[in-house]
Amino acid sequence: MPSTDLLVSNVVVHPLVLLSVVDHFNRMGKIGNQKRVVGVLLGAWRSKGVLDVSNSFAVPFDEDDNDKSVWFLDHDYLENMYGMFKKVNAREKIVGWYHTGPKLHRNDVAINELIRRYCASSVLVIIDAKPQHLKIPTEAYIAVEEVHDDGTPTSKTFEHVPSEIGAEEAEEVGVEHLLRDIKDTTIGTLSQRITNQLQGLKGFNSQIQNIHNYLDEVTSGKLPVNHQIIYNLQDIFNLLPDVGMPEFIRSLSIKTNDQMLAIYLAAMIRSVIEIGRASCRERV
Repeated sequence: MPSTDLLVSNVVVHPLVLLSVVDHFNRMGKIGNQKRVVGVLLGAWRSKGVLDVSNSFAVPFDEDDNDKSVWFLDHDYLENMYGMFKKVNAREKIVGWYHTGPKLHRNDVAINELIRRYCASSVLVIIDAKPQHLKIPTEAYIAVEEVHDDGTPTSKTFEHVPSEIGAEEAEEVGVEHLLRDIKDTTIGTLSQRITNQLQGLKGFNSQIQNIHNYLDEVTSGKLPVNHQIIYNLQDIFNLLPDVGMPEFIRSLSIKTNDQMLAIYLAAMIRSVIEIGRASCRERV
């Protein structure tokens, strides 16, 4: 078990960081065969325990595919770039680093120790540049000391930290303009809404499948019981509605009837308007 409490309770990643990382990944994919790219995260503490990651920049990085202990990160380039960023915005400090994973690598602890020279509480954010599933493409980790029960020396390991995507008002406007540029104008509003709902249901189903797999591994003894996770799952189950209750069935019927009534009235009004237009054309 880790011997220290986490200093970071939540990591907020801004859209500018996601765009920069995807651009970095695509550029390096065209000129080389790197499976992942590495960069530095800039930001500040928004409040107690909440880390705001608002900017980033790429760092030259290479590693041996056969021997993960052999890697190179240009820290001279890192220092020069950070000096230039500091002149533009002195409030943005080095808060950690990122790579495109999509999962943790064996040499991540060693790379994190190098980044800790510039930030003692360095945070690692894995950003999936090519996500295969509908989920938040960020996973945040912080290095902690792990104490072994057998008395062996402690070792560094990564502890997961909750992360989310957040933006300022100006960033939200910019993202909306980008979405307008890439949006297919041939698709109607109804089709887009149905597509969004379908994608949301797929993402929801994947999360339920993850819960199912976790509970299977716990019951089979492959994973230890985490009481905090069990408590959270119990809260989720308690919030589920009882679809067999008469009150629920009645409320659902009333809601459905109200929606159907609105659709029926709209169809009738549209029909009356069309009949009136047709009568006007015949008179003319």
